[in-house]
Amino acid sequence: MSIVADRLSRIKPSPTIAVTTKAKELKAAGRDVIGLGAGEPDFDTPDFVKEAAIQAIKDGQTKYTAVDGTPELKDAIIAKFKRDNSLSYEREQISVGTGGKQVLYNALMATVNPGDEVIIPAPFWVSYPDMVLLAEGTPVTVPCSAENQFKLTAADLDAAITPKTKWLIFNSPSNPTGGAYSHDELKALTDVLMKHPHVYVMSDDMYEHLVYDGFKFATPAEVEPKLYDRTLTINGVSKSYAMTGWRIGYAGGPKEIIKAMAKVQSQSTSNPSSVSQAAAVEALNGDQSFLAPRNDAFVERRNLVVDMLNEADGIECIKPEGAFYVYPSCKGCIGKTTPSGKTIETDEDFVTYLLEDQGVAAVHGEAFGLSPHFRISYATSKDALVEACTRIQKACAALQGEAKAA
Repeated sequence: MSIVADRLSRIKPSPTIAVTTKAKELKAAGRDVIGLGAGEPDFDTPDFVKEAAIQAIKDGQTKYTAVDGTPELKDAIIAKFKRDNSLSYEREQISVGTGGKQVLYNALMATVNPGDEVIIPAPFWVSYPDMVLLAEGTPVTVPCSAENQFKLTAADLDAAITPKTKWLIFNSPSNPTGGAYSHDELKALTDVLMKHPHVYVMSDDMYEHLVYDGFKFATPAEVEPKLYDRTLTINGVSKSYAMTGWRIGYAGGPKEIIKAMAKVQSQSTSNPSSVSQAAAVEALNGDQSFLAPRNDAFVERRNLVVDMLNEADGIECIKPEGAFYVYPSCKGCIGKTTPSGKTIETDEDFVTYLLEDQGVAAVHGEAFGLSPHFRISYATSKDALVEACTRIQKACAALQGEAKAA
C-alpha cells in the first residue's frame, strides 16, 4: 500500500512550473534555450519597495504577525480597493496569504464541500481545477473559443449553472490568454449571476494593472454592487509590482468567508513573511508612476510577438488586452511531420518539437483546458523574444505535409 494519500491521484503537478524547470535543466546542461514559460515579469522590484523591506528588517519587524495580515497591510489593501475599484472593506473583510495561490486555495478549502460545483472558464490558469479537486469539489469547465476572444459568454455561464454550483472562478486579464473583460462584457455576466443567488464569485484580479491600449479594468463587485456580499476579490503584488518571490496575495470579501480562510491558514502556514508584508504596504501605498513605462514596454513586446507569430506557417495569434501572455493556435501545424519524421498530433507534441528542435520553451494548451493552442509569456527581453519568434517561424517552416482537417 502506498504511503501517498489517495487525494493526490486527483491532481497533476503544475505544467507551467514543469516547463520552466525543464528549460533550466537544459540550460544547465549547455543547451541554448529561450524560456517563454514563466508567468513572471523580468523587471525588478521597485527600489522604494526594497528599501521598505530593508528598513523593516532594521526595525526588527521579523517576528510572527497576525495570521492573515498585519493591520498596516490590511489598511493599505483597504485603501487600494477603495482607490482602484470603488470597493469598501473593513479589516475583518481582508485576508493576506503567501501569494495569490494560497489565498485561492484557502478560499476553496474553506467553502467547498464534496459535490459542490465550481465553474471555471477555459482556457484557465492551470491550478484552478486541481485546487477544486483537492477541496473535493467538482470543476465544471466551460470552453471559451478564440472566436469570442477566449471570453465566457452570458449564455454559456447561464447554461453551466446548476443547483450544485458554489462558485464561478473569474480571471481578467486572463492567464493564459491575456484577454480582459470590458465593463459591458462583465455586466452581461453579472446579470446572469443576479438570477442565481446561490452562486458566489471568486474574481482573480492579479493582472489588474497590466492592461493596454486604453483598456479600462473593471471587477465584478464594482460592476454590480449587489454582488458585493457574494464576491471574493483576489489580488496581489506579484505581477504588477514584480514581487513574485515576495509571496504576498490578498482578498476582500464577506466576513464569514474571510474568517473561515483565516482558520485554514492558522493550521497550515500561519502568517506570510513579516518583511514581505512591510514591503507590500509600501508597494500599495507608494508612488505608482513606475507602472506606466513598464506597461509601455509590455505593449511593445506584445505587438512584436503577435506580429511575428502571425507570420509563422500554421500559427494564428490574437492580440490580447492585458497580462503578459499570448495564446496562439497551432491548429495549422497539427497533422504535419517534423524533419525527424514525427507527426505533430497534439499541441503538446508541438511545444515538445519547439523545445527539442529550436530550444524554445512554451506551455501546451491542453494544460490550460483548450487545445490546440500554446501559451507564450512575453515577460522577457525584446531581443530574446525576436530570437524566439524567429526560431518558431523556422520550426513551422520546416514541418512537412498538410495540416489535419478540422
